[in-house]
Amino acid sequence: MKHFILVLGLCLSLYGQNKKDVEKLAPYYPTPEVIVEKMLQLGELKKGEKMFDLGSGDGRIVIMAAEKSGARSTGVEFDKDLWLQSSERIKRLKLDKLANIIHGDIMVQDYTEANLITVYLLPVSNDKVRPLLEKQLKKGTRIVAHDFEIAGWTPEKTQHIDDDGEGRSHTLYLYRR
Repeated sequence: MKHFILVLGLCLSLYGQNKKDVEKLAPYYPTPEVIVEKMLQLGELKKGEKMFDLGSGDGRIVIMAAEKSGARSTGVEFDKDLWLQSSERIKRLKLDKLANIIHGDIMVQDYTEANLITVYLLPVSNDKVRPLLEKQLKKGTRIVAHDFEIAGWTPEKTQHIDDDGEGRSHTLYLYRR
């Protein structure tokens, strides 16, 4: 039921927005820090690997990946304000040698170097990005999806978190190409 309410809320937040906003593929809804940590653990991110966060918002996944694992971390964010905010935070934390945020469309990026991809997009957006990932990702690349499965793919692991500390439940899906 909680997932239905979340999906309904995300869909309603898109209702009535202009075309430019809809191109974002999902509204900004920050992932709780505890869930970010679990996503990176499930994705088994290691030092020196390359990860991408599609729709990186305030950059929290990119930043934690760089800080905790020493991974080369890149976010892709369509919203200019969120891109500026996350880029400034990366500079302030002196992580710019490991972390960066691309201001752009997730549908036109090159993910061929990825060892790990993280996504927190609506199901319809996962459907849109799936063919791009299928085309670009090398064998063995890991994908962690937050709350919404990627249709047509079978998760290698599913992890359910009953309470994120804020009373919300989450489900994480690990896929491997």
